[in-house]
Amino acid sequence: MDLVQNRLSSRALGRATLARQLLLDRADLPVRDAVAHLGGVQAQEPQEPFVGLWSRLRGFDPAVLSGLLVDRQVVRTTLMRRTIHLVTADDALAWRSRHDAMLRQRMLGVYRQDLAGIDLDELAAAGRELMADGQPRSQTEVGRALNERWPGPAPRVLGEAVVATLVPMAQLPPRGVWRVNAGARNTTLAAWLGCDVDPPAPDGTDPVGEQLVRRYLAAYGPAASADLRAWCGLAGLPAAVAAVRPELVSFRDERGRELLDLPDAPRPDPDTPAPVRFLPAFDNAILGYDDRSRIVDDAYRGLSVAGERAVLVDGRVAATWIVADGVVVVTPLRRFTRADRATVAEEGRLVAAFLSDGEHDRVRIVASPR
Repeated sequence: MDLVQNRLSSRALGRATLARQLLLDRADLPVRDAVAHLGGVQAQEPQEPFVGLWSRLRGFDPAVLSGLLVDRQVVRTTLMRRTIHLVTADDALAWRSRHDAMLRQRMLGVYRQDLAGIDLDELAAAGRELMADGQPRSQTEVGRALNERWPGPAPRVLGEAVVATLVPMAQLPPRGVWRVNAGARNTTLAAWLGCDVDPPAPDGTDPVGEQLVRRYLAAYGPAASADLRAWCGLAGLPAAVAAVRPELVSFRDERGRELLDLPDAPRPDPDTPAPVRFLPAFDNAILGYDDRSRIVDDAYRGLSVAGERAVLVDGRVAATWIVADGVVVVTPLRRFTRADRATVAEEGRLVAAFLSDGEHDRVRIVASPR
């Protein structure tokens, strides 16, 4: 372990991240368990989670994830950072109320002027009443219906406020099913899952916040409180961190920040070999931190936020990739050695075969930058 006076190098943190994110060695986990372990999978691009789970699970079958969506064991819903995530039904119900205040705050950060003078509780009640008939609706349809009562804001604003913030909703299949291109139609989480979301905890307690701390560290640690906040978007977690701190161990990173972790979680030797991995757009392993330097250079920090897919070489973002005319095209961000090109091409062929259902394994690596 690259550890001096409890200090962890960026490389050591990177190897820990790969291990927790199931990217150091593909895991033999059921798909539902993998989604739960990761604390959900960011999924605003509906097909991207399939690549992310293929890169993490041995023998991943995309039909299994599709089946979990159809069977209501995994749901597409707005949660962490007010973005669409795939989460287990249990986590959606348990976590949604804890995210309510953050969802409202972020929504108002965008639409405060549009919604000025509107009582958000009244808007939420009207949204629930509209959805009570069990008819799935798009955001646009919700907004148009509510626009009759609130003609000031654009229907798009009203629809997004209700569907993505004020009323717990699920995006229904076939949205998010493998190889299906379908628009987002929504119904309430309660209607889709057959029970109401868990109510907020009594004042002075935060069991969900404490669970989020533990779950985050299991999948992302060692990490700072700022990293936890960047992952979930919740600002009010200091008390939860303080409550679980006696269970945790503490390190320092190269910047001197305190990093917390579960005592028995894997922290591999920093010289552990790291395989090439192809990540989807908006992957957890990059977006799940405030300080992403453990896995991506600062110069490339914005790649995943911009929706570009990344290739990990020796545990770090070293290239981007797209699919063009069925070919996996890799664009290096730094100079590749001959060995780099060989291992990237090998994994790229596997990605191409997965994405083409085994029809071909075509991959092309663009010339490295000089």
